Amino acid sequence: MKKLSVSSRLTFLFLVLGLVALGLNVPSRAAETKDIVDTAVSAGSFNTLVAAVKAAGLVETLKGKGPFTVFAPTDDAFKKLPPGTVEDLLKPENKEKLQAILTYHVVSGEVMAKDVTNMTSAKTVQGQSLTIAAKDGGVMVDNAKVVKTDIACSNGVIHVIDTVVLPK
Repeated sequence: MKKLSVSSRLTFLFLVLGLVALGLNVPSRAAETKDIVDTAVSAGSFNTLVAAVKAAGLVETLKGKGPFTVFAPTDDAFKKLPPGTVEDLLKPENKEKLQAILTYHVVSGEVMAKDVTNMTSAKTVQGQSLTIAAKDGGVMVDNAKVVKTDIACSNGVIHVIDTVVLPK
């Protein structure tokens, strides 16, 4: 049997590695086509958040290039607020207050779950910082528990939280 040259062996190795990589079907960021807003809309559990983003005039911002990290409260999280709070915040005269609350849930850049566990705070787009604490096998952002992480979007990432966090 004929011995292969070093270059032939390397070529064969790269060919095999390439075929293996193709077979793994590893998802890529480029495959993500929905932005943060469209991802939230299609999830079905962020209807209040989406309504608030629209009322605050932040749709185009959150559909922008980013990347953004959004700590997204669910509809159930908004239900924890005192009765009438959401309805009051959605009024046009409270647009600035609503913007401040919503932008307090957004961090510039893409912060994945593995990164969050090593942080103690994160500066928000609103200007103040969220307190981050890894404890009891989970992560808390201010007083909210992160219940789902790393929902990839074309312009960032969403982490789902169980409570609306409020700026100080």
